[in-house]
Amino acid sequence: MRVFLDANILFSASKSEGAVHRLLGLLTDAGHELWVDAFVIEEARRNLAAKYTAALATLDSLLGRMQRLLASTARLAVPAEVVALLPEKDRPVLAAAIRAGCDALVTGDRARFGPLCGRTVSGVTIHSPATLAKAVFGTSPG
Repeated sequence: MRVFLDANILFSASKSEGAVHRLLGLLTDAGHELWVDAFVIEEARRNLAAKYTAALATLDSLLGRMQRLLASTARLAVPAEVVALLPEKDRPVLAAAIRAGCDALVTGDRARFGPLCGRTVSGVTIHSPATLAKAVFGTSPG
């Protein structure tokens, strides 16, 4: 399975070795591909630099085990049926997941992605960390 990670997932996995960090390890160990792009990396890096500078080394270590989408997603559009459900700022994340051919997008941002959680858009199912863990492993990584 190809799983695209939102910036808040990178942030959470980098700042502590909690459930999100464990989930990414379990996914990698099980042979799933973790995908990111420059947009989510930069957002995670910026937020870590502002709040948890020491976690930047962990972020770099995690990124070493991930696939990176090299093409720019800035001009990619998300499907019309979800435009009204997703703030403009977050559309590049979904567009990148679609472009990378991912099966899932995992995000901790329920406020913005909440209306799409559990839905499949252009082949990408939007998950929280808990719903992804349940879908893939039948349980939570907590």
